[in-house]
Amino acid sequence: MRDRSIAVVGGSIAGCAFARAAARGGADRVVVLERSPGRLEDRGVGLCVHDDRYAELVRAGHLDDGIRRHRITTRHWVTREGRDGGADPRGRRLWAQAMPFHSYHWGVLWQALRERTPDTVAFRLDATVTGVGGDDEHAWVAGPDNERERHDLVIGADGYRSVVREAVCPEASPDYAGYVCWRGSFGSELLEELPGGPALWPENEVITVCYRGGQVVLYRIPGLTPGSTQVNWVFYAPTPHWLPLDGPTSIPAGTLTPARLDELAQLAERHLPAYWAGVIGLTPRERTFLQPIYDLATPRRTAGRLLLAGDAATVVRPHNTSGAVKAVQDACAFEDAWRAADGWTGLLSTYDRERGAAGRELVEIGRRLGQAQVTAAPDWATMDEAAMTAWWRHQLAGTGGFGGHALGQPPKPRQNASAAQTLTP
Repeated sequence: MRDRSIAVVGGSIAGCAFARAAARGGADRVVVLERSPGRLEDRGVGLCVHDDRYAELVRAGHLDDGIRRHRITTRHWVTREGRDGGADPRGRRLWAQAMPFHSYHWGVLWQALRERTPDTVAFRLDATVTGVGGDDEHAWVAGPDNERERHDLVIGADGYRSVVREAVCPEASPDYAGYVCWRGSFGSELLEELPGGPALWPENEVITVCYRGGQVVLYRIPGLTPGSTQVNWVFYAPTPHWLPLDGPTSIPAGTLTPARLDELAQLAERHLPAYWAGVIGLTPRERTFLQPIYDLATPRRTAGRLLLAGDAATVVRPHNTSGAVKAVQDACAFEDAWRAADGWTGLLSTYDRERGAAGRELVEIGRRLGQAQVTAAPDWATMDEAAMTAWWRHQLAGTGGFGGHALGQPPKPRQNASAAQTLTP
């Protein structure tokens, strides 16, 4: 390909991964346009990567052992519902599930990917893109001044409120799932303040607390400072009556009022075993935010010389723990298509075909998990290990599995639930 000037709209995890892939693929010029004025390390949410997906991304050259992560081995499903569920401060254990994952701090992972981007890539901060367009021969981006900058390809890695998606498929928009997640994180040293302290929660455990109408997932992640650890939690709950839902939105960290935080505390006290309610209560206001849950599966990922990546193309509910993997796998597929193609048409059609199908199936898995675990969950008071095992098997029947598909794996045909054999993630 003779023309190789690429603009990447968005400089977060997907943007960095695509910039690196384009530079390694042979682009003569790569520019990343990030609307934030500064660096992004303060985005403190946690994320998890399945060990098998990690190994694939290491082989592809996008992740490595030098990126700080936290080892996870077990997921304990617990509830306060049922006999003696409220007596134990940790709750009644429903199931101890094998969970071969590592967790990351979003900011730590982003910083590592940014540092691994070749020096030939130009990053422009405080660069707001207000419009994109093009045809089969070129693409352009425009800023607030409406001046167009021409490129040979524009990649939309600008998240679930993507400007590029508006140009590629304006009919596609995120669908509200009907519930929200409160989120928070804090230094794990604060666990010393709880009765029983950190000893009640081994560091390799993910905890999923189940209650009628939602669930809470808690796990540790690396802190921003090397050697430190943070607690990260996600609290799925019904939609607050005061939340505006006139489009994709969130309530950022540090902006929740005392009344809203009190509402969260009451949710925790009402539904969670004492220890886990205490963990939620340790979270400072500036580290607590609220995020409505959305789904998005675009009918296509390319149009002319425009391409969608990461959350701009598919928004998957967090239950499947595949968000970061999905974004980096998109970049891997793009790089592979670049190396194999003899022109832009072949590159774009290959990428669209491979990642479009995978992304749509991930969205479907997220919906199934959300229904099974939140909106149409079982009566937790009646569940035991045998029932949980069968319930989990049914959720994943005929899918690519928990934690994301294998890299390059085509979507699986739907099959009967009884045929699914994998019980662990």
